[in-house]
Amino acid sequence: MKLRKNLRQLTKKQINKFAEGLSEQEAEQLYYDWYLWARDDQLPPNLQAQSAPFKPLNWRNWILLGGRGAGKTRAGAEWIRAMALGIAPFASKPAWRIALIGETFNDVCEVMLEGDSGLLHIHPEHQRPTYIASRKRLEWPNGAVAQLFSAEEPESLRGPQFHAAWCDEFAKWQYDTEVWDMLQFGMRLGDNPQIVLTTTPRNKKQLKDMLAMEGSFVSKASTFANKQNLAAAFISNIDQNYAGTNLGRQELYGEIIEDRQGALWQSEVIESLRRRQKDYDLTEFKRIILAIDPPATSHKKSNACGMIVAAMDENRHVYIIADVTMQTAAPIVWAKKAVEIYHQFNIDRIVAEVNQGGEMVETILRTIDSQISYSAVFAKKDKKSRAEPVAALYEQGKVHHLGMFEALEDEMCQFDHLIGSSKLSPDRVDALVWAVSHLHLNGGTNVPRIRDL
Repeated sequence: MKLRKNLRQLTKKQINKFAEGLSEQEAEQLYYDWYLWARDDQLPPNLQAQSAPFKPLNWRNWILLGGRGAGKTRAGAEWIRAMALGIAPFASKPAWRIALIGETFNDVCEVMLEGDSGLLHIHPEHQRPTYIASRKRLEWPNGAVAQLFSAEEPESLRGPQFHAAWCDEFAKWQYDTEVWDMLQFGMRLGDNPQIVLTTTPRNKKQLKDMLAMEGSFVSKASTFANKQNLAAAFISNIDQNYAGTNLGRQELYGEIIEDRQGALWQSEVIESLRRRQKDYDLTEFKRIILAIDPPATSHKKSNACGMIVAAMDENRHVYIIADVTMQTAAPIVWAKKAVEIYHQFNIDRIVAEVNQGGEMVETILRTIDSQISYSAVFAKKDKKSRAEPVAALYEQGKVHHLGMFEALEDEMCQFDHLIGSSKLSPDRVDALVWAVSHLHLNGGTNVPRIRDL
């Protein structure tokens, strides 16, 4: 232990030089020693140098807020490995029952297990766990077991009990409160059951409540803290395009961006109106449309092509079904995507703004499919004036999101700032406004459904 502490004071180059004189077995042990290689923010609160002299030995929730590629997944996976195997100084004995929870079951498998920093890639051969897909579980050679759960199914956590849990990308969970509550009832094994939560933050009440809980400790890391493990081109691109923006502060620096005072939309309102997609049959909606806000150009720095699928029920409530916005796509590319979506969702009408493209928008769409139902809309008012009536419908509880649309919702809650920015354009919100306006405000209900003709 003393040697490991001394090695942590060395640079990676010095550690590598030290490793030259080791046997193959000793070198492997050094290579897989996470306590040696981890940054301070990637270690649990009781092991972080920055927490000295206060050492929170009995922490309950360790929350890692970090930018994209900051090393959150690796930190979470390494903590689970140490807990399952009882590796000091992380644990004094194995945590025999573990929960692994991701946004979807696919995310658990592809990120938490099989990703480059996932659990199946960070163990030496003799410690590597076995994934049993049919039972949705991971089994270590020493007998420790991790069960896999999707945050889309809160009830699946009813019953099992755990010593430890890892929750990944918590801020993206649609049913965060329900899943978190069910998990709490299951954290009842051992002397001090603990949860590590890794996420790029969003302005969500449940996340902020967790940060304020007694026994919760937070670590923060930016994308740039892990730049030695990321492509130089990636670092250059994101720094050039997102430095100084709210999106950059959130996605690169792991900051929680609060709603702007006076913004047209508030995250709590959107959250309160969210609905589960599985509770709705799309064929029962009265109308379904695809709204398009096409970009004026198609070069690398062009705005995105905003594309939103929305529907209306018999009570004239509007439902946002899908955000299929495309970045920097040539007209033929986004037009093909639009026609594909048109048939996929049995769309009644495509509605597209034509201020920039004029007749070109309809021409290119009909080149792909001459039978589509299409309406052109022309913006006579500025963006904010067009958006205000739509925001009012949210306040009245008449617009619902079927699922999570992170990029769209971030634009909505920062809309006032974005329309005054020279670098960013709220293309998703523009398409949303056209969709809701056509369905609820502009007489779109008078057009019959295609299948009724």
